[in-house]
Amino acid sequence: MRKTVGIIGLGYVGLPLAAAFCEAGHRVIGVDVDQRKVEMLAGGRSPIEDVTDERLAALDGALWPTTRYAELARAEAVVIAVPTPLTENREPDLGALVSAATELSRVLQKGQLVVLESTTYPGTTRERLVPLLEESGLAAGREFNVAYSPERIDPGRVDYTLRNTPKVVGGLTATCLERARELYGEVCDELVDVTSTEVAELTKLLENVFRSVNIALVNELAMLCDRMDIDVWEVVEAAASKPYGFMSFRPGPGMGGHCLPVDPFYLAWRARQYDRPTEFIELAGEVNQAMPYFCAEKIAHALNDHEKPVRGSRIAVLGVSYKAGVGDMRESPALKIMRLLAEWGADLTYNDEHVPELAELGLSSEPLDAALSGCDCAVVVTAHPTLDARRVVDEAPVVVDFRGVTRGITAANLVRL
Repeated sequence: MRKTVGIIGLGYVGLPLAAAFCEAGHRVIGVDVDQRKVEMLAGGRSPIEDVTDERLAALDGALWPTTRYAELARAEAVVIAVPTPLTENREPDLGALVSAATELSRVLQKGQLVVLESTTYPGTTRERLVPLLEESGLAAGREFNVAYSPERIDPGRVDYTLRNTPKVVGGLTATCLERARELYGEVCDELVDVTSTEVAELTKLLENVFRSVNIALVNELAMLCDRMDIDVWEVVEAAASKPYGFMSFRPGPGMGGHCLPVDPFYLAWRARQYDRPTEFIELAGEVNQAMPYFCAEKIAHALNDHEKPVRGSRIAVLGVSYKAGVGDMRESPALKIMRLLAEWGADLTYNDEHVPELAELGLSSEPLDAALSGCDCAVVVTAHPTLDARRVVDEAPVVVDFRGVTRGITAANLVRL
């Protein structure tokens, strides 16, 4: 039976979900406060790499992008997929969620299902979302249903998609859970039921805290290896040969994206409210946040070893998005590294085929030829698949590689993390 599904937030989470529901034969009302994004989608242009223009065209009008919440009154189910970043004090910023829930409450209909997908701390759905929705005059769990199902989108990944990645679902009541199962069963092959929205919320945080802690461990090891003059990449590869009891994580210039730099602090903030500080988790977040500073200093040392100061040196940053193959700039460590170098007087340029402009730095991406021409140092911050590492080493006077893509190359001008 064809459904009408509403999705609030048409970004890296909401838009792939909208496309999946359309492809499953349903209509989707997509709401976003960004008028420019809505106009792009209405014109058949996608704002993200994971949903191509061709895929949008194939939806054949099943997706209706709009800025009007009133349109959601026609939906049988509404999924909230808005950003949940941190404040400057590393506390949860639920501003977008509160705004979305408030607007939705004004048009909420009896019998509708509301599902939150945005990453957040345990208790958000029950304690923050439900009271806002109940301002409609309807009772959650009786007159409308509520569930939480954490997104597991990994931008740019094609082996694990919405369809074949198990979907965790927790409902406010047993009936809420069943309604959510019915909804996601249309677009997901495997559903994982949990007993409450709080369990589902904490499941998502655990997944990403696990990665954050292990990335922090290997980043801290990388800094120690730098001091001890040991190749951290060789150490990691050797340890990964053990067939049990070890999972390989790779060092890098810091964590980016919509989850890993944020989620540990969401959990740590919530834990403090229960007088149970999560010192181990917070420390991991701090280690990872310190990596861009370490990397900027490593660039300065590499230049100094070649009798060049940072001030006045032309530094070409290769790859500025937070991960290879995508243009997602959320929490990208490249921005922090570049700001530090600019403060120290460097003349910056960059090359990234996925990021045409960095408005906050007043820079535009240059072709690799132009970026390398006349540079004093080339820095590999994000290694996109098309990067020719051998060419970079051959043409740049100094190369600093934070991604290990130059392993196997020996050169006097090459420095690795």
